Amino acid sequence: MAQQLDLQEQEQVDALKAFWAKYGNLIMWTVTLALAAFAGFNWYQKLQRDKAGAASTMYGELQGAAEAGDAKRAAQIFGDMQSKAPKTAFTQLGALLLAKTQADKGDTTNATSNLQWVADNGNEENAAVAHMRLAGLLADAKKYDDALKQLALVKPASFVPLVSDRRGDIELAQGQKEAAVKAWKVAYDGLPAAAQYRVLVEAKLTALGAAPAASAASAAVSGAAQ
Repeated sequence: MAQQLDLQEQEQVDALKAFWAKYGNLIMWTVTLALAAFAGFNWYQKLQRDKAGAASTMYGELQGAAEAGDAKRAAQIFGDMQSKAPKTAFTQLGALLLAKTQADKGDTTNATSNLQWVADNGNEENAAVAHMRLAGLLADAKKYDDALKQLALVKPASFVPLVSDRRGDIELAQGQKEAAVKAWKVAYDGLPAAAQYRVLVEAKLTALGAAPAASAASAAVSGAAQ
């Protein structure tokens, strides 16, 4: 009986040896690659955290330069952010802040370039802000058709009221009063009732004789009371 068990065990050992000889290398490579992938993922996560931390620090420095009106220093800091952490949200925000600082200084060329970088490389929300600001710069330069094209590139639904308001401004500048009123009505209806910005849109509509219904009714009651 013992000899029979020994033979069975030997057969199992031989089978295991044969299996390992055939598949051992494959198993070892699979395990090695899996461990390498896991280690690589952890390293990548740490690298991203380190980059985000560095970008956050540099963004704080850029804010300081922007508040001081030092566009040259802000541009230098942003250059470092682009080279060291180009894909972080802080770098995108840095480009937006730098563009504002440059535009305030009258440097619309570099401001436009940095806004376009965010439009091309930023997340959906930051890209939307970039397109909105590009539309503003183009409208200031009386390049109205190009400004409207930038607005058409804004994707998030939450931006619809702001886009409509900006479109109304551009259309009025083009002498298209009816189109402007239509756009502002979309903006007014899309903004929360408690939003202060809604008051500004309402003022624009009222100035063109198209006050929202609630405001018109209120004005009528006020006039009757007098």
